[in-house]
Amino acid sequence: MDLPRSIASMLDHTMLAPAGGIAQVQQLCDEARAGEFACVFVYPLWVRHAREFLAGSAVHAGSVVGFPTGAHTTRVKVMEAERLLDDGAEEIDMVAASCLLVDERFDDYARDIKAVREVIPTAVVFKVIIEAPLLPTELISRAAEIAAYNGADYVKTATGTQGPTAPGHVRLVREAVKGEAKIKASGGIRTAAEARAMIEAGAERIGTSSAVAIHREWMKLYGGLR
Repeated sequence: MDLPRSIASMLDHTMLAPAGGIAQVQQLCDEARAGEFACVFVYPLWVRHAREFLAGSAVHAGSVVGFPTGAHTTRVKVMEAERLLDDGAEEIDMVAASCLLVDERFDDYARDIKAVREVIPTAVVFKVIIEAPLLPTELISRAAEIAAYNGADYVKTATGTQGPTAPGHVRLVREAVKGEAKIKASGGIRTAAEARAMIEAGAERIGTSSAVAIHREWMKLYGGLR
């Protein structure tokens, strides 16, 4: 495949570590502005601040629902999504309830996703995190298919809290969604080579706390490619 000279527009710059404070949020946003990344992801507490720090830029402010386990009730997830929208979130990444897949409660898994999708306007990017590192192959495929069918704009591989994403996870998701949703790879992606492997497997967004380093390394390695 042809590699892009820059992957800035594919990078979601994340700060979902509990110890990060307002100064770290501003730094994250400043870095995303400078790099012209796609989005910053912060905890719900910081969304309003991120919007302020990003004002006038094309970088989106995003946050999470059901983070990090997805084992919240649907009602709580809906309330979280509604509050994020009130605070100006432009992208929402929801952790799906993997525990329902383990019990083969596929209809409940689908309803959980659909309920959150229904309160999110189409102008807001909605991603569903399936936590692929926890799932066997057949459940990765089933989870991705359900997420795409129930309105996910992107199926996201992992939160990064339960193990790293592998290119094989991305390929499984790509095969399952059949073009009905895009793919975001996240979890343990720290180098340009790792990002490249995810992109070659089918990812169209990369979620990482190492966006600045990856972008710099990418430009050095691949930025001159035509």
